[in-house]
Amino acid sequence: MLKRLTFFLFALLLATSTVQAQDKATVGILHSLSGTMAISEVSLRDVVLMAIDEINASGGVLGKQLEPVVVDPASDWDLFAEKGKELLLKEKVDVTFGCWTSVSRKSVLPVYEENNGLLFYPVQYEGEECSRNIIYTGATPNQQLIPAAEYLMSKDGGGYKKFYLLGTDYVFPRTANKILRAFLLHSGVPEENIMEEYTPFHHQDYQTIVQKIKRFAADGDAAVLSTINGDSNVPFYKEFSNQGLTSAMCPIMAFSVAEDELRSMDTEFLVGHLAAWNYFQSISTPENRAFVKKFKDYCAKMGLPGGAKRVTDDPIVWSYVGVYLWKKAVEKAGSFDVDKVRPALYSLKFDGPGGMVMMDERNHHLHKPVYIGEIRKNGQFKIVYESDGLVAPDPWDDITSADKDCDHVKFMGTYTIEQ
Repeated sequence: MLKRLTFFLFALLLATSTVQAQDKATVGILHSLSGTMAISEVSLRDVVLMAIDEINASGGVLGKQLEPVVVDPASDWDLFAEKGKELLLKEKVDVTFGCWTSVSRKSVLPVYEENNGLLFYPVQYEGEECSRNIIYTGATPNQQLIPAAEYLMSKDGGGYKKFYLLGTDYVFPRTANKILRAFLLHSGVPEENIMEEYTPFHHQDYQTIVQKIKRFAADGDAAVLSTINGDSNVPFYKEFSNQGLTSAMCPIMAFSVAEDELRSMDTEFLVGHLAAWNYFQSISTPENRAFVKKFKDYCAKMGLPGGAKRVTDDPIVWSYVGVYLWKKAVEKAGSFDVDKVRPALYSLKFDGPGGMVMMDERNHHLHKPVYIGEIRKNGQFKIVYESDGLVAPDPWDDITSADKDCDHVKFMGTYTIEQ
């Protein structure tokens, strides 16, 4: 009798756990919560959790509640691959939202391809990649780098003729500057009017570099194109101001500084400098104002650092949009299976905080607007340039990679264009 009772209780427990498992879908969150990139990535975790809470409150996805699994790769690029493998093989997540730097994405890419996982990557990047297992909701070079350089060269942008390319020493700045250099040369900028320099992650001493920029910009025709990432931005901008340089003398156009980074900086010496993104918190629409309030309220409710004083920015929005694009694709496919969800994403539209965007019909990137903003004293951006509608993504630059394109429908990824 005791054996029967024991067996019955075991079977009941097993059945209950099976039902509970069937009622949930697991979502991986792969962002640095410590280390040099925590200044940027913590907020991406926060907004993904907010989106998950919203979706669960509205009934989940295909009747299942979403269960987040959060890991901390701690700004350690090798650890990203290890944590990604943990999410796929141990936690068996249905999707992952994560990474900021390109080196972290490059680290996890083979893991997701080998195990057929699905990663939504929310940050602008250097292009030259076209993985079947990554959905790139951040900008391609033609949606950020090139419009920024064009703006600085234009009459409205100041008509600058000299450019100092300064970045953190890893794959995104190196490749971004290769593309920017090629574009500038193609546009008639002489080689001697282009300088290029790199510093390590977490670099703090910019005195010598700023001295060189000051000499380079002495004639008033120079601008800085900055791909500095993480907490190194704080000492760089501070040293820039300490040496008497202003945005009027030599503007900095940043590709990795947004509202969230500005929260940790003294904005008094940042006024007038620029950034190129595809979203700013200052976009004045009812939908965006509602999103900003919702994020602030969520941070306050959850007791997160900064609470209701938190801000939104470009990577935060594309993290949020990515969760909802995945939800729509799963519902369209009627399945959580990666091989069914992937094609369901193609041409999918989503009306997000910054307006309507569309997933490309073939290359895993978003059609989106381009904005250039000028930093204000309050840490927000005054929008000084806006593209005419959505800009189609081009993962392979037309100058540096004219023979390549990306098509997951006909060519299963990157292919060579017949000349």
